[in-house]
Amino acid sequence: MRPTRSATDRSTTETHGGWEYRIVAGRATALVVKLFTPNAGATWLLCEIDREDDDRAFGLCDLVQGFPELGYVSLTELEGFGEKWGLPIERDLHFIADKPLSGYARETRLAGRIVT
Repeated sequence: MRPTRSATDRSTTETHGGWEYRIVAGRATALVVKLFTPNAGATWLLCEIDREDDDRAFGLCDLVQGFPELGYVSLTELEGFGEKWGLPIERDLHFIADKPLSGYARETRLAGRIVT
């Protein structure tokens, strides 16, 4: 992970596997990345990478089994899911978060799936 600092604020942007995470005071400030499987419908909204283990990310995870959940996910395991399902997991380059993770979690509980 390579941290870079913005000249205009006190945040740090970190990259891991080509994904960027905005970190302020050691924690991500908002959702930064939406990952999905193009053929299986699984979705992950990730907002931070564990400072102690840069393979572990936190966010909202939906494996299309009817019970999306908040939690940690291994980035290495995500890569394995893509291989298992036949297509790599992709980043939604058009996703722009319009609410904090808690807002998406609330809507997810009501819908039974991640809605963006």
